[in-house]
Amino acid sequence: MTAPRILRPLGFGRFVFFCDHASNRIPAELQDLGLPASELARHIAWDIGAAGVTEALSEIFDAPAILCNTSRLVIDCNRQLNAPDLIPEVSDGTAIPGNLHLSDAARAARIERWFHPYHDAVESVLLEREARAVESIAVSIHSMTASLGGQPRPWQIALSSHRDRSLAEPVLAALRRPGDVIVGDNQPYDLDPEVDYSIPFHALRRGLPQIQVEFRQDEIPDAATQHRWAWRFAQALM
Repeated sequence: MTAPRILRPLGFGRFVFFCDHASNRIPAELQDLGLPASELARHIAWDIGAAGVTEALSEIFDAPAILCNTSRLVIDCNRQLNAPDLIPEVSDGTAIPGNLHLSDAARAARIERWFHPYHDAVESVLLEREARAVESIAVSIHSMTASLGGQPRPWQIALSSHRDRSLAEPVLAALRRPGDVIVGDNQPYDLDPEVDYSIPFHALRRGLPQIQVEFRQDEIPDAATQHRWAWRFAQALM
């Protein structure tokens, strides 16, 4: 099943959580894109641990959460439609055989079948809240590898923001206050409307308060650590 998952669509919380890379599922007809299971378990296929954190945050806040249920290797739902890596041919050194030399029709079919339904699900939640005049704060949940290209990442959690820093600043301060974790501020990723899709499309164009967060994957390997970090991040959001 690759349809998006929607948790607590009528939740009373202020936040709307979405997770673009929640799953490493490949639709059966794509035959695992020609990759072995060991590659599909890697970070190239999904944001490891991010779904569990998203589920926990939805429960903590009684807030809607929308989780993409298709691997980022099929189509990256946080990329602009003209991005070269929307359907990646290579990811972190691994060639993706099922993505090589796709026709325009095949690309269009993936956009129609898996990109649009996920973003339509996010829109359905936000539009329903607008109809009820309910406040919405958009929070995009991601995870990052502990190192990439031989470069270690010291940040255990990192926030990405754009020009509006009204949410990022207090959350950064709250995360840093105990002094026991390294917190990234637009490191290793910033929020770039020319590259990212979800926050720009769903939040920036509406003028909604918004933030994107990355949890380092070795910090959230299982349900217990995912819940622990969800609570810590939740306390910073409160």
